[in-house]
Amino acid sequence: MLDTASRPAPARASSRVLHGLLSPWGRFALLVAVLGAAAALVAVYRPQHLLSGGGAAPADRLLAAALFAAVYGLCAAAFAPRPLLNAAAGALLGTAAGLAAAIAGTVLAAGIAFGLGRVLGQGALRPLVRGRWLTAADGLMSRYGFRSMLALRLFPGVPFAAVNYGAAVSRMRWPSFLVATGLGSVPNTAAYVVAGSTAASPASPAFVAATAFIAVSAAVACVVAWRKRHRLGAAARAHGDGGPPRTGA
Repeated sequence: MLDTASRPAPARASSRVLHGLLSPWGRFALLVAVLGAAAALVAVYRPQHLLSGGGAAPADRLLAAALFAAVYGLCAAAFAPRPLLNAAAGALLGTAAGLAAAIAGTVLAAGIAFGLGRVLGQGALRPLVRGRWLTAADGLMSRYGFRSMLALRLFPGVPFAAVNYGAAVSRMRWPSFLVATGLGSVPNTAAYVVAGSTAASPASPAFVAATAFIAVSAAVACVVAWRKRHRLGAAARAHGDGGPPRTGA
């Protein structure tokens, strides 16, 4: 009798372990482990320098752009610096192909991060969305998915990874997130790509214009953020006290 009663114990233990792994916090722990491992690999191997180092590129320009976009997406999802990747795209592929590859890589990286956050992190983190600012950010992303994401991508200096995982925790839809990311990333990405493609001629009008755009847009973003801080606080209070969020663009 004792032997018969004790037999289901391993099965119950395995069930508890599986339940823990599949729970929201178990999935979140897996997300943290994956992101930590990715960041460590980028810090150790620095794959972004392989792109910027000018390795041998395939003769087919379309294939080269596709390969670059794939590597860009994986590197950016693992926290490699996007400005360096964008400049490398211009240096290796030229302005047109480099911009297309960089935007494709940006959308791929954002999609990877959004998917990881949505599958592994949303269940654990969403109940923690409390407080005025967190509630406001969640409400803006959930109610006005496309517009809020487009504004965040256009605004220079907003951390790429933070936006990806913040959107994943919200109720933003996939199409709104990906399309707004692609469109909103064009201006700043183009500036870095042009700077990379013309870096060999630093006195050229294109290089000067690109670097000037980068500097001016960053300065304008800081000034606007400082001057609008009170209005942003009022918007946060308004959206933080609003009703239940709607999903959509």
